[in-house]
Amino acid sequence: MDLKEKITELTTANLADPAHFLVDVIVSKHKPMKFTVILDGDNGITIDDCANVSRAVNNELESLVEDSYSLEVSTPGLDHPLKLKRQFEKNKGRKLKVHRKDKSIVLGALQQVEEDKILIEAEVKETGKAGKKIETKTMEIPFTEIEKAFVTVSFK
Repeated sequence: MDLKEKITELTTANLADPAHFLVDVIVSKHKPMKFTVILDGDNGITIDDCANVSRAVNNELESLVEDSYSLEVSTPGLDHPLKLKRQFEKNKGRKLKVHRKDKSIVLGALQQVEEDKILIEAEVKETGKAGKKIETKTMEIPFTEIEKAFVTVSFK
């Protein structure tokens, strides 16, 4: 078992609340090694939750890793794409920027999450006789067509 798998296993075993879940584990190969564990929760996650997981994982890592390392346990920031269906569920109603594998970008409110796709109320520019106007239309985007998706924040 490699380090990433071991950290994944340790993290999952130390999540006290079933509403919390592991999003990603990133292992840098540079010296000193850095392990980044990204957690989320259906109803959010606190800094205390992250600290508890960090302590538990770190205690076990000390016996596994001989070299010096740093361990960071945090939540996904706005710059971290949504990866799991569970994250999409959590963000229903929020505005997303979805980068599709065909290089197109869809911007709109996440309306529904289904087994294999999401439904977004997207803003579409229509060009007609009266010029350009913006209409909204519901778009289905299969998960297989999503390259990455981000929650967008408006500061208006």
